Amino acid sequence: MNNTVIGITTEIESEHFRIKHRYVDAILKSGGVPMLLPPVDNPKIYAGEIAGLLIPGGDDLDPSYYNEEKLPRVKLVSKERSGFEMALLKEMVKLRKPVLGICYGMQLINVAFGGTLYQDIESQLKVAINHKTDYHMIVITENRFLREGRFSVNSTHHQAIKEPGKGLSIIARSTDNLIEAFCREDYPFLIGIQWHPERQLEAELSVSIFDSFVRGADGGE
Repeated sequence: MNNTVIGITTEIESEHFRIKHRYVDAILKSGGVPMLLPPVDNPKIYAGEIAGLLIPGGDDLDPSYYNEEKLPRVKLVSKERSGFEMALLKEMVKLRKPVLGICYGMQLINVAFGGTLYQDIESQLKVAINHKTDYHMIVITENRFLREGRFSVNSTHHQAIKEPGKGLSIIARSTDNLIEAFCREDYPFLIGIQWHPERQLEAELSVSIFDSFVRGADGGE
């Protein structure tokens, strides 16, 4: 194991900070050192210390961030969490340090770059796949971060990317055309992923995602 410290933001639940252990497991398996990051007033203190940032899954981002009214099925994460993550992401981008966003984390990155979301797929879109449960196929197209091809991934989300944020390139879609992954081509490593690779650590695609992330944070290509 090297000393590549990967910060993982946490959920706030009453008097507790919460994170699912599989995110930690994934970073450890790829040789990184996980550091849990509860919200603080000055995110610069984290940005200077960590080599990479993982923004994990969670509930829903407040649609006021992209100038929409909240729909009934939206379950919000706290503004304390999302505001902190937005500010920390900004600091990491200034330093050009690697960032990986998973599910809610992907959606937050998209909005931070000026993009928008479908607040609730079922009520706003006609799609062929139930994205809230089970597995489905995605197609990854040519990019410099993930292997191209068709892959089966898990699916537990009810929101999705509508308009991609500025500078974000779409690199994966579901077979019913929802955006499943994006990257920033002009950045050392910045990827958003809609599925949960930390729940499929035996899968080659999942391993490659976390290995590439930790390697990028360690200064590798």
